[in-house]
Amino acid sequence: MNILSVESSCDETAVAIVRDGREVLCDCIASQVYLHKIYGGVVPEIASRKHIEAIYGLADQALLKAGLGRENIDAVAVTYAPGLIGAVLVGVNFAKAAALALEKPLIPVHHIRGHIAANYLAYPELTPPFLCLVVSGGHTMIVDVRDYTDMAILGTTLDDAAGESFDKVARVLGMPYPGGAALDRAAKLGDDRKYALPRSKPGENPYNMSFSGLKTAALNLIHHAEQVGEALDTPSLCASFSAAVSDILVPRVVLAMEQTGCRKIAVAGGVAANSRIRRDILAAAERLSAQVYMPPLSLCGDNGAMIGAQAYYEFLAGNTADMSLNAYATKSILGEAL
Repeated sequence: MNILSVESSCDETAVAIVRDGREVLCDCIASQVYLHKIYGGVVPEIASRKHIEAIYGLADQALLKAGLGRENIDAVAVTYAPGLIGAVLVGVNFAKAAALALEKPLIPVHHIRGHIAANYLAYPELTPPFLCLVVSGGHTMIVDVRDYTDMAILGTTLDDAAGESFDKVARVLGMPYPGGAALDRAAKLGDDRKYALPRSKPGENPYNMSFSGLKTAALNLIHHAEQVGEALDTPSLCASFSAAVSDILVPRVVLAMEQTGCRKIAVAGGVAANSRIRRDILAAAERLSAQVYMPPLSLCGDNGAMIGAQAYYEFLAGNTADMSLNAYATKSILGEAL
């Protein structure tokens, strides 16, 4: 089954063709990083306009690269939530038009479910059940993936996402956009014990997380150094901050593995590219004799292939849509409105 899949939830326009949820025939991405870098972050209106400009040509490019004609497409899939609402709408409307014109099924895919499914492309042997740590710019959660479309959220951030915290600290440090990647590079040159930064304590739900206090502490440290004219060891601050984020995430993943008995852990989302988090997850899994699944860096960020992968299983479960499909800025991974 060849699925034409569309992703436009933020600042990457992506169109891919995926066969049977596991084989990527092509994955075309038009990046907007060069535009948003000027502003130090994503400007929603600019992102939406660039999606409109890119998406039609990108779909033709995907067909050309895959060596397929329109008659070879069996279904059209699209990210319908969550994301920047204007950006998501561009993808949804394009996918609806494509499905209508081709007379093929339309498959709505939740963006975070797509990130989890990126692991199916990297690891053909991976099948549910497994646990997944989702860490992205807007979401941080531990998901119990019981089946391809049956999931439960064990814990989530109560405030800021890990990725948003990385980006905000990097921006205040004057690092180029995207800040999380720049911060990670700097951290490799620093001492992760030089700056004492707080770790959030478990609340009623031991799997829940909080990053607002850590982010505020780091920003206060930076501002204080500026005000008193004190030299800041930027690489060491980046290393200390990365260590603190990892110390919030990894113990909760370990607890989830211990309490559920599951010994398969996947990592998903843009922050899954962070070298400190990857290293600490691998070390923790080794202690527990657990299997770890981490997608390559090319599949950590937003891409169309991950949407096509999850779409296959949504289709098998009967989760298709008609022309009334709408876009949503926020929606639970379980499909519930927030």
